[in-house]
Amino acid sequence: MPANSRGGRVAQAPGPRLDALDGQSFDVAIIGAGVNGCATAQRLASAGYSVLLVDKGDFCSGASSRSSRMLSCGIIYLAPNTSLWNYLRDVRALRGNLASAREAMAARSDFLATVPERIRRVPFAVPIYRSDNFRPWQVRLAFRLLRWLGPGDVPLDFRFVRPGAPADMPLLGAVRQSEDLLGFCVFREHHYDWPERIALDMVADAERLGAVARNYAMVTGLQQGNDQRWSLTVRDADAPHVTARVTASIVCNLAGAWIDTVNTLAEPRAARTVYGTKGIHIAVRLPERFRMQGVCGFDRSGHRRLYCFPWRDFHFFGPTETPYEGDPSQARPEEDELLHLLDEVNHLFPGLGPLRREDILYSWAGVRPLTYDPATGAGARGRTIHDLAAKGLPNVFAMTSGLLKTQRIAGAELCALVAQRLQPSRPPRPFSLRGEHLPVDAQSPPLVAHWPVAREADLLRAAGDGHVRHLYDLFTRVGLIWTETMGAEAAQSAAELVAPVLGWDEARVSEEVERFAATLARDHGVASRRSNRRPANRGDPGLREHPPLPAG
Repeated sequence: MPANSRGGRVAQAPGPRLDALDGQSFDVAIIGAGVNGCATAQRLASAGYSVLLVDKGDFCSGASSRSSRMLSCGIIYLAPNTSLWNYLRDVRALRGNLASAREAMAARSDFLATVPERIRRVPFAVPIYRSDNFRPWQVRLAFRLLRWLGPGDVPLDFRFVRPGAPADMPLLGAVRQSEDLLGFCVFREHHYDWPERIALDMVADAERLGAVARNYAMVTGLQQGNDQRWSLTVRDADAPHVTARVTASIVCNLAGAWIDTVNTLAEPRAARTVYGTKGIHIAVRLPERFRMQGVCGFDRSGHRRLYCFPWRDFHFFGPTETPYEGDPSQARPEEDELLHLLDEVNHLFPGLGPLRREDILYSWAGVRPLTYDPATGAGARGRTIHDLAAKGLPNVFAMTSGLLKTQRIAGAELCALVAQRLQPSRPPRPFSLRGEHLPVDAQSPPLVAHWPVAREADLLRAAGDGHVRHLYDLFTRVGLIWTETMGAEAAQSAAELVAPVLGWDEARVSEEVERFAATLARDHGVASRRSNRRPANRGDPGLREHPPLPAG
C-alpha cells in the first residue's frame, strides 16, 4: 500500500465500476439500501440467495438517516393520546398496538444484546396534564403491560414523579409548569449512536456472505421478460453513461418514499402505494445540567408528539409531520417550518430560554413512506409488506411504514416471503448481528477538536471500503456528520488526507470541499467552513470540552 502525505498507510482504492455487473443474474434484486434494504440483503444472502443491493444515493442516506434515531420501548403504542374507551373498543387497533409494543421491546433487547456499543441509554420523561386523554394510572398500567410483553432482560426503570423537577432530571423544570400538570412518567429510553453505521455493518456482512452492493446506482428501467425474470437497467448516479443491465427472479422494492417511482418504471398505471409525510428536526446546545436527559410532550394541537432528545453532547427537537407530495430528494427544512418548530418548542419548554433561530446548530428533513390508504386518501402507520402482483408486478415485493427499530424483523419477514417463491441457489451461511469493531488509534489526530472520537486513521480506513464517492459519505462513516458543526471546519484537510486513497487530484479535492459545503448549507443550514470554536453555551460555563458518551 502506498503512503499518504502524512506518513501513514492508505487503504485499497474503491471497488469496481457499475458496468462490471452488466449481464449478471441474481436470485433477488433489492432496490433501496436504507436500514430495511440492508437488513433484507443480509438475511437473504445468509439464506443462500444471490443478492444485488442498489441505491440511487449512499447507503442509508434517505429516511433511515433522517429519523429521530430512537430505539423506543414501545410505550407510545399502549398510552395513545385518545380516550381509554376509544382505545379499547377498537379491537383490531388494540391488537396491532400490542403487537407493535411487543416488537419494540424485542427489538430493543436484540440490539442491546448484540451491538450495545451502537446504543445509548437515556433517562426519559413524559409530562401528563389534566387536559390529556390519559391519566397516571393508565400509564402505570401500560408500563406493567409493557414489562409483561417484553423479554424481561432490559429494565424500564419506570417511576412517577410529582410536579417539581427532581434533582436528577433538571430538564423537567424547563417543561411548561401549570396547575394542570399532574406529574411526569420517568423511564429508561434508548437511541442509536448513528443509524448509518448500523446499515453499513449489515452491508459489510451481506458482502461477506456473497451479496453484491452498489451505492449511487439508480434503477432507470424495470421490465419482466417472457421467462418471468425481471430485467433491471441500473445507471451510475454520478456518471450517466455508465450503466449495467442485470436480471433477477424476485425484486424487493424497498425504496421508501420512492417506491411508487420505481413501480411505474414497470407498470405506469400501478396503483399508489406510498403516502409521504415530511418531518424536520433541529439540533441545539442546551446547558450542561440538561445533558443526556430527554422529554416527550405534545405540540399545541395535542395530537403530535414533540421530542426533546439528547444527542451526544447536545439535543434535538422534532419531528414535525406534514403531507409531502414532492420529490423526496428535495425535502429540506424550510424557514417557516424551522420557526414553527421553534415556537412549539418554546411553548412546551418555556424554561429553556426562549430558544432563538440562531441557537439552531443544524437541521434535517426526511419523508416517511407511510402506507397509502385509498379509503382516507392519507397514510397509515404500521409496517406493511405488499405483494405487488395485483398491481401488475408479479414477484415484486414492497414495504411501507417500516421503522428503524424493527429492521431485523422486517428483513426476516421478507426473506420468508422470498423463500415461498424461490429456492436459494447457494448453501446457507450464518450471518452476524455484531457490528464492525474498528481498532482505536489513540496516536492519530482527531479530525475536529470538539469530537475526538473521529480520527484521521478512521477516515483513511473508511475511504478504502470500496463504496465511498464523496466527502459527505466519509464523514457519515466516521460519525462526524452529526456533530455540532457536521465537520464543516475539517472539510479541506480531510479531502486532502484521503485524496491518495480515492485518487482525487487537486481539482477533485476542491470540487468535493465545495460540494460538501453546499450540501451542509442546503440540507442542514450549516454555514461553510466554520471555525473550530465551540458555540457559546448561554449561562452555563461548566460544559466539558470532550464529554464522554454514557454506556449503552
